[in-house]
Amino acid sequence: QVQLVESGGGLVQPGGSLRLSCTASGFTFDYYAIGWFRQAPGKRREGVSCISTQDGSTYYADSVKGRFTISRDNNKNTVYLQMNNLEPEDTAVYSCSARFGGTVRPMCNTPSQLDTWGQGTQVTVSS
Repeated sequence: QVQLVESGGGLVQPGGSLRLSCTASGFTFDYYAIGWFRQAPGKRREGVSCISTQDGSTYYADSVKGRFTISRDNNKNTVYLQMNNLEPEDTAVYSCSARFGGTVRPMCNTPSQLDTWGQGTQVTVSS
């Protein structure tokens, strides 16, 4: 059974940091690109950052470049999203998804084509 479990969300003040984790089970993790997506109330789901399988190539949305860093630990079947200098506009439910092979930019730009999702974790940036 394919499963993705997100954790690490919470309430943080502007300028603060959080690290999200996406832990996978039920499939060969090494062969899957993993992406982080977010959806704020009343807005469409958007790709935040995606990381490829073996070569570790990455993609970031313009809104998070220089602030967020995605990484993966294949030994732990986990992808991390380090979020620094958080802004109120980053407030959303963050979810991860997996895609067999593929390239990171299309994955991040077309979340509607993904069909494997975790339950999401809430990130709230507020003073």
